[in-house]
Amino acid sequence: MKYHSFLLLVFCVVTVSAVAAAGFVSSGPGYHIAKKTVLGGEGGWDYLYCDSAARRIYLSRSTHVMVVDADSYAIVGDIPNTPGVHGIAIVSDLNKGFISNGRDNSVTIFDLKTLKETGRVAVGKNPDAIMYDPASKRIFTFNGGSQDTTAIDASMGKVVGTVALGGKPEFAVSDEKGHVYVNIEDKDEVAVVDTHAMKVIAHWPLGAGKHPTGMSMDPESRRLFIGCRNGKLIIMNADDGKIVTDFPIGAYVDATVFEKGLVLASCGDGTLTIVREVSPDKFELAQTVKTEIGARTMAVDHSNGTIYLPTSDLILPGAPTAENPRPRPQPVPGTFRILVVTRGGAS
Repeated sequence: MKYHSFLLLVFCVVTVSAVAAAGFVSSGPGYHIAKKTVLGGEGGWDYLYCDSAARRIYLSRSTHVMVVDADSYAIVGDIPNTPGVHGIAIVSDLNKGFISNGRDNSVTIFDLKTLKETGRVAVGKNPDAIMYDPASKRIFTFNGGSQDTTAIDASMGKVVGTVALGGKPEFAVSDEKGHVYVNIEDKDEVAVVDTHAMKVIAHWPLGAGKHPTGMSMDPESRRLFIGCRNGKLIIMNADDGKIVTDFPIGAYVDATVFEKGLVLASCGDGTLTIVREVSPDKFELAQTVKTEIGARTMAVDHSNGTIYLPTSDLILPGAPTAENPRPRPQPVPGTFRILVVTRGGAS
């Protein structure tokens, strides 16, 4: 996802301090920004992915994917020719990576060792989020333009089916048992896809949540964590769609992750809200970390709990006009960076 308007960004700026002050809990898990690493380059960004085992971070950069060492934060490679890239999925057992190219309506397949492209597959219109479902051994793209999901056999690299979703999809998550849950942004609901039968088996409304974007899951408690653009984190039962509870979060959320009993929601207003899972039906606000404006997407290194948030300096656009009704802030060339967020004294 990209920023939609000047007014939204201004709202983010003026609300960040209030949100952070209201949400901080002194006995929280102690997350803080431990390091800021400037990677530079031009263009925007969207999703990122941390391959904990291979010690690599993959960052989408508008037309290419930047590959960074997860320990030294040095740039170790680049995957070009990915127009309108949104996301990256990794299948380590097959030594393959997959990239969704939003402007090309395609998926790039690349070799994890060499980072060289080995194939390209046509999918639906404007593929956004992309993920691997271990149960079906398929890659799924979630196509905002055609409002469907395309399934690719990860081993063969060929499309094996398409499922209409009934609305515009955003992020999705697999329970690794044959179900994929996907946010339907324009319907304020979650669609449940049976990845073997290749059909939608349920549509669950989000209640107080509007315009869902980020999603993650605790596979043990069977809880979904859904970040919504109206400042809500919705917690949902993945078995029946019932809403367990909700929490206030910052503006312009674009990602949630689940890490060792904690739910994290990253927001473009410069806040990272952290909620503790006490039990499957009890959650409590743990901490709100002040990050930076624009740090709306996120990845976690599950080997050590480190959180990575990309952002850059931004040039504010002018007022909306008839020719450009939704002006967007532009990244300042050379200022792209990742914020490294850790717990306690870790670095």
